[in-house]
Amino acid sequence: MMPEIVIHTENLTRRFGDFVAVNNISFDVKVGEIFGFLGANGAGKTTAMKILCGLLSPSSGVATVAGFDVYKENERIKENIGYMSQKFSLYENLTVRENITFFGGIYGIDRKSLKIKSEELIQRLGLGPEADKLVGSLPLGWKQKISFSVAILHNPKVVFLDEPTGGVDPITRRQFWDMIYEASAKGITVFVTTHYMDEAEYCDRVSIMVDGAIAAIGKPSELKQQFGVENMDGVFLQLARGAKRSE
Repeated sequence: MMPEIVIHTENLTRRFGDFVAVNNISFDVKVGEIFGFLGANGAGKTTAMKILCGLLSPSSGVATVAGFDVYKENERIKENIGYMSQKFSLYENLTVRENITFFGGIYGIDRKSLKIKSEELIQRLGLGPEADKLVGSLPLGWKQKISFSVAILHNPKVVFLDEPTGGVDPITRRQFWDMIYEASAKGITVFVTTHYMDEAEYCDRVSIMVDGAIAAIGKPSELKQQFGVENMDGVFLQLARGAKRSE
């Protein structure tokens, strides 16, 4: 029996005037899969992710997320996903506990369940002494762990992670990926962009965008064999070398 498809795109395209940011991309992502969405700056990753998160309508093509159409059901998509970015994820002038309560409310968790989930999260992350400290006073690694935990607090079908480990030290990055594996094991699909090619090796499959199109897609082991290189850096360099545009 084939695993359920949770993200489906077919000839997905987004134009801004004469500029084609996303050019006829097609791929499927399965339930519980860790899917790496890679590409150089300007490749079209962010635009494609905004479409899949229900924040931007495509110009043409087909896309569904968690069974909902990106054209007509973007609010339903937002209810069924989590999102985390490197640039913004938590309010620094709120405490850890206040952030959890705030975002839990946004995700529609009822007050009673939220109180239980909040305490469970604080204990699981070992944040007891820090729970009532301002988030702005915590190290970046801790902020990112909390952000990810909050993004999946409502058990979404998919969590979108936009360069979540940028600027984080290697040990914390490895711990963060352990959290990603745990989420995947629970059936949450993880859609992640990253500039770290060693992280691409942790994904079940990766796609690499060049100039708005998907230039390669497959398991890391398959892509390394296809391009005759030892690591994903080699794959990325071969593909990105021919890129015509950048941000």
